[in-house]
Amino acid sequence: MRAKDIEKKFDKGEDISKYLDISKARRPEQEQKRVNVDFPLWMIQQLDKEAKKLGVPRQSIIKVWVAERLEKAS
Repeated sequence: MRAKDIEKKFDKGEDISKYLDISKARRPEQEQKRVNVDFPLWMIQQLDKEAKKLGVPRQSIIKVWVAERLEKAS
């Protein structure tokens, strides 16, 4: 199927997922790399407390807070 035909189906609101190969899809500048960071116990406890309050994993809190800080620094 040609891209033009897929675009028409998409514009009509049809499901086009069967025409896409997302196994190789990438999000530019969103690829992840695992890093290890050692935190003092008191920080872990505070992070866990905040994460529990928000109902999210500790890792989510860390990512959001680091992202916010980096945006401010830019």
